[in-house]
Amino acid sequence: MNQSPCSSTAFHRLSRRQFIQYSCIGISSTFLTACTHSNQPATTNLGLDKVTFGTNWIAQAEHGGFYQAIATGIYKNHGLDVTIKMGGPQVPNGTQLLMGGAVDFFMGYGIDAINAVAQGIPKITVAAIFQKDPQCIIIHPNTAIKTLADLKGKPIYVSAAANVTYWPVLKAKYGFTDEQKRPYNFNPAPFLADKTSAQQGYITSEPFAIAKQGGFQPTVFLLADYGYQTYATTIETRKELVEKNPNLVQRFVDASIKGWYSYLENPQPGNQLIKKENPEMTDEQITYGIQKLKEYGIILSGEAEKQGIGAMTDARWKLLFDSMVNSKLSQPNVKYKDAFTLDFVNQGRDYYNK
Repeated sequence: MNQSPCSSTAFHRLSRRQFIQYSCIGISSTFLTACTHSNQPATTNLGLDKVTFGTNWIAQAEHGGFYQAIATGIYKNHGLDVTIKMGGPQVPNGTQLLMGGAVDFFMGYGIDAINAVAQGIPKITVAAIFQKDPQCIIIHPNTAIKTLADLKGKPIYVSAAANVTYWPVLKAKYGFTDEQKRPYNFNPAPFLADKTSAQQGYITSEPFAIAKQGGFQPTVFLLADYGYQTYATTIETRKELVEKNPNLVQRFVDASIKGWYSYLENPQPGNQLIKKENPEMTDEQITYGIQKLKEYGIILSGEAEKQGIGAMTDARWKLLFDSMVNSKLSQPNVKYKDAFTLDFVNQGRDYYNK
């Protein structure tokens, strides 16, 4: 699942990123045994700690705060020389990169973090940039569908990855059935052709592409507003690094969060780096992505409004775990609290805006 058969448009790029994102814990015990956990970040001649951060897909607005922290010198001000290693269809999955020492931090996902605990993978989430997962269900306008629950029994195009993320949650909460599923191959054509159907997407991308290709503004249901509680675009690292060098972890988390505040205020420095790394990315797509991140409170909502970007809570993780158990995505005996630590976040908005 490290590659999908999609085209290179911005719409399909994002879909592929989701496809890869959810497949990142399929690691054998042999691989884990072979990993080198003792890799510690090196230091440059200028005394900066060298750090590599892996993203879950090619550079885009959804990664903007990290690029902003490089472009504006925020990482350097925190004693860090950060390199961003982009994800993509040819890149090994994130957990392999992280546990093998190829990256020091990785852009993770809440459900995956709990599943990693179940598999004995020693990684841990230290911050959650996205309070809401941008995953959405998209429908045609002017239909009788008014809420997500109204989609019960309707055809919905979903990827294979949905089976281990949001689809079991929708089945448990709204009575959706597997008979409704249609194979989603990261191509909107079947959805566009069938006005009674729905399809999955990211709020920051697919509706934009559908409007371009279909000539209409689709209606979207953000799953986070319908009980899908997972954190997204998290910062995760090896447990060993947290134990041996918590100061470096704290500096990386603080600088990344400040990068996101800066990006939301004036994204141009970060956007220049994004387009340099990903020349196919357009200004129009980036602008749309940022707009939707703000409009739907993907980053600044809930606890993050008080405690700052990156905030996490025990209660929110328990909600996620309970929903995973209820939808049979997890066994109830998994020690889900091992998936995260609150030691590096929740400093308050004023702290990050100094």
